[in-house]
Formats: sequence, C-alpha cells, structure tokens
Amino acid sequence: MKRVCVVGAGAAGICAVKNCLEQGLDVIAFEQSKEIGGTWVYTDKTGKDENGLDIHSSMYRSLHTNLPKELMSFPDFPFPPQVKSYLPAQDVLDYLNLYADTFNVRTKIKFQHHVLRIRPLLIDDSWEMIVKNLITNINETLIFDYVLVCNGHFSVPHMPQFEGQKVFKGSQIHSHEYRIPNVFTDQRVLVIGAGSSGTDLSQEISSKAEKVFWSHHLKSHVNLKMTNIIQKPDISKFSEDGVLFSDGTFEKINAVVYCTGYEFTFPFLSVDSHVSCYENYVQPLYKHCININRPSLAFIGLIFLNCPFQTFDLQLRFILKFLTCKKPLPSRDEMLEDTEKDMNERWARGVQRRKAHSLGEGIQEKYYADLAVTADIEPIKPYVTKMYNETRRNKQNDLATFRNYKFTIIDDENFETTLLLS
Repeated sequence: MKRVCVVGAGAAGICAVKNCLEQGLDVIAFEQSKEIGGTWVYTDKTGKDENGLDIHSSMYRSLHTNLPKELMSFPDFPFPPQVKSYLPAQDVLDYLNLYADTFNVRTKIKFQHHVLRIRPLLIDDSWEMIVKNLITNINETLIFDYVLVCNGHFSVPHMPQFEGQKVFKGSQIHSHEYRIPNVFTDQRVLVIGAGSSGTDLSQEISSKAEKVFWSHHLKSHVNLKMTNIIQKPDISKFSEDGVLFSDGTFEKINAVVYCTGYEFTFPFLSVDSHVSCYENYVQPLYKHCININRPSLAFIGLIFLNCPFQTFDLQLRFILKFLTCKKPLPSRDEMLEDTEKDMNERWARGVQRRKAHSLGEGIQEKYYADLAVTADIEPIKPYVTKMYNETRRNKQNDLATFRNYKFTIIDDENFETTLLLS
C-alpha cells in the first residue's frame, strides 16, 4: 500500500486525508497544533506559541465568512442547515470537525508534530521526512511515497516597504496580529489594502477609532456607510507622526494596520525537491498543483480568488487520479508546455507575479473545467461559480450589507437569493 504524507490539518489537510482514505492509501497527516482547522482556529495569542513556533492562525475575533456557506462546503458534505448564509468563524471550525469525524479523518492525524524537513530520496521516487514530536521533543525519520503539502498560506505576513516606515513613531502591525478593535479607541488609524482583511478591518476599526484612513488602489471608491472612513490612494512616504499619500495629501496618524497579504513559504522542503517559490509564484507546477520535476509531490490550495473548499477537493481528486495510476500523467515536456501556455496567457492579461496562482470571475470556471476534463473526474457543480460571481458583485455594490443575503441551492445549475433584514 502506498504511503502518503499530508503536511497540515487545516481544511485542505483533512480533505486530503479523506480523499486518500477513499482511494485506499495509507495516509498520515502531521499538524503542529493540538487541533484541526488551521487558520479557522481562533486564539487571542499572537507571536509565538508554547513551543516557540509562530502562531499559525490569522483569525480575528469577529470574523465572518466573506463567502456564503453554500460555497464554503465540500461538494459531498453540506453545512448543517442554518438561517444565514454568512457564518462566524466558529461555525466553520465546527463544520470542519464534523467533516473530520464523519470521514474518520482524526484517527489519521498526528497532532503536535512539527515537520522539520522533507527531501526526495535518490534511490527511488520516495521522500524522507524528519518530524519533531513536540510532546516528547524527539525527532523521527519516516519514508513516504507521496507528499501532499497543505500547510496553508495565511500565516506568514507580507510587509511592503515604504519610505520613512522606520521613522514613524506610532504602532504598526500586520492583520495577522489583529484580534479586536478596542486597542484603536479614539486613534487615527491607517489601514492598507483592499483584500478581504482590508475591507473588513477598515470597517471594524472605524467603530472604535476617531478616523480610519483606508489606503487602496481600487479603480473607484467603495460604497461605505461609515462616515469616519476616509478612502485614500497609495502611500508615498511616512513621517514621524503621519503619512503622505500619492495625491499629495498628508494625514496625521497614530497606528498602521497592514492588510497586505501573506507569503507562500515551505521551509521544510529541501532544495532538491526541484520546486521554487519566488514572490508567491511556485513553479514548475502542472495545473498549479503537481510538481512537474517530481510528480509525487503536490501542493493543495495555492489557488486563490476562488471557492477554497471546493477547490481543495477538486485538486485532490485530480492529483490522486494520477498518483493512484488510474490515469497516466502526461510527459514532463507536455506538462511544461501546458504550464507555459497557461502562464503566458496570465502574463498577457497583466497578472503580477505575486498573483500568478489567482483565479477570479471568468477564470475560475475554466480552471475547474480543465481539471475535471484532464483527469476525467466529476466536475464542480455549475451553480458554484454562478453564485460566487453574484456574491462578488454584492460585495462590490455594498460592503456594509453583502452578508445579509441568503442563498438557497435549487439544483446543480440554479439557486435563489433572498435579502434578509439586518
């Protein structure tokens, strides 16, 4: 029986274990914390944990999903029925625990095990792994046939550099360290970034702050109901007590919150794994997941601007179709040619290197269909991308109310939308 190592027991990791078990594989997942859930596990702590390792979760206390539960579920395991579609983080964590227990995943996870190194063996296509038991403080060396990397990508902050940044005397944190807004009471706060964290935190911090200056480079101003949020363009430079923006305006501020994304990091992979990561572009990967140079190593969840749990499951079914030899993998040259064609199309659309693995409206549908056809597996239901596109438009139209919509799935193609009273 082929042995599979899964790195991490967040949503992608438990989905990997579940799919491996269904394929009759001998699978073990290694999780450095005490529980499943990855970034969905909330903790008040920031910085280091009791083992001296970086706190993994970037969850803040009030977080609610920015996708409805109808898109958050795995395709064969819907959320328990609830009135609302947009849920607090704890409900998602409860769902992941229910998923793990339903499919007997928990018995295949080694908790409080920190993966130190994974390297390929020259004698065959297997992998040597060194893992540290954080309870006994003992290192163990293990051999696996396949490695599925599911270590999550919302834990290592990306911090942009600005002129005068070190001169500024106020507080500066990344959204990874943010938990509650109270620390910004009566302050003038600069929030940088217009991703999910930036849009949420600018609003939440405004409930306590005197003013929030929200710096982003969206094409147009966002529809906001909070009068103390001032939308600003990019930053030119900092001073000791404020910031100069690209439009020439200057504002005094007390604190900065960087909602500027995260770095893809794989510190446990040896150089001879023959895969590299530069500015969040991991290469060479076939269909954004299989290592072309050593196909027994694969990555789950690098793709973003998508429906993550649905994507995890699809990618795993795609990968396992080849790893279990139910379908032959294309030759190395064919995979390289396919990848080059895909990436050239992305570069031609103006995609930046840091967003090399992004999907979004229009591209998501093509990616899902491509994986399903290539591996001859069941595709993602058509309602998924339709609903995703509608939720994105709702969010763009009104940040304050987009979570008031409830979605009801009618069939594989169709769904209903209801606006609930806030």
